Amino acid sequence: MSKKNKTTNQKEMSFIEKARRTQIVECAIETIAEVGYAQASLGQIAKRAQISKGVISYHFANKGELLEQVIYDYYMACQAYTAPLIENQKSPIDMLRVYIESNLRFIDENRQHVFAVIEIVSNERTADGKLRFAADHDDTIFLPIENILTLGMHEGVFREFTQLSARVMALAIRNSIDGFTIELMRNPQLNVEEYTRELITIFDKSTKK
Repeated sequence: MSKKNKTTNQKEMSFIEKARRTQIVECAIETIAEVGYAQASLGQIAKRAQISKGVISYHFANKGELLEQVIYDYYMACQAYTAPLIENQKSPIDMLRVYIESNLRFIDENRQHVFAVIEIVSNERTADGKLRFAADHDDTIFLPIENILTLGMHEGVFREFTQLSARVMALAIRNSIDGFTIELMRNPQLNVEEYTRELITIFDKSTKK
């Protein structure tokens, strides 16, 4: 076999493996969202993907690694969707509005993935019984909000915030977005546009100077 053909085959194999990993992750998302964390075994995921459990084991060392990929893919996709929209805004007021609006829209348009992540984060535990992904919900998720609040304060369009009060406001905004996810799970027919408008109004009034 020539060096050129060998290189081509290696690239093709990488593409095939990547496609297979993507398929397995997508089937994991669908399975977890449909039957819940407890019932979403590797066997169930393999059945949905129409592959053997051995194929999953080839691509992922264990179920935990697969679940971690589901969560990683969600947060990366959310960041890729929301960040450019927020950065394109000229004023802190619009940045905060678009932060809320884009996060809620992304959740609404990716319900299965979001519901799967909620199931995993709420149930996956370490050997000593602690929630495995609880520590991943760290300061980095609040920083974009705090940065917007600080910018708005410096530009004179937001009220004064201390370091602590900015964190409280960021927590309130983030928890409201997470609460939207729970409400969407409970009520799939939720009026998302009205919900979004109300949330934006609440935080526009509570941050305004």
